[in-house]
Amino acid sequence: MRDRMNVYFPPEMLRQIADLADRKKISRSAIVEAAVASFLSPDGADKREAALTRRLDRMTRQIQRIERDLGITAETLALYVRFWLSVTPPLTSDANAAAQPKGRERYEGFIETIGRRLQQGQSFLREIPDDVVPDLEPGEGDSPEAKQ
Repeated sequence: MRDRMNVYFPPEMLRQIADLADRKKISRSAIVEAAVASFLSPDGADKREAALTRRLDRMTRQIQRIERDLGITAETLALYVRFWLSVTPPLTSDANAAAQPKGRERYEGFIETIGRRLQQGQSFLREIPDDVVPDLEPGEGDSPEAKQ
């Protein structure tokens, strides 16, 4: 035996229910009953939670890759700057004026190379295997000199 219940829907939702009933060739009551059953079903909540968990896991992995790439980028830049500063002698005023055009030329070549690699989909970070940089706690990844 079934009990009757009067329910009020917004006109647009009622149109959607009627359209679905016509397409599926079932009654509007059957559609509403299935929707309420799905809403009340504990499986529905479990499915939603599982879907949410999968999305959060995927986002966590993406954020971990971004953190890894950012760490590699920062470390690469820091090591390069340290090396460059340690091996580049200061220039005299005359030598500095002469070196500026060559510096601009090298910089433009550098920017062109980066642009070309990015257009081709190449990335320095993709060339580095995932297992090269282990997950370190803050302070564990300090320079080798700090460990001595």
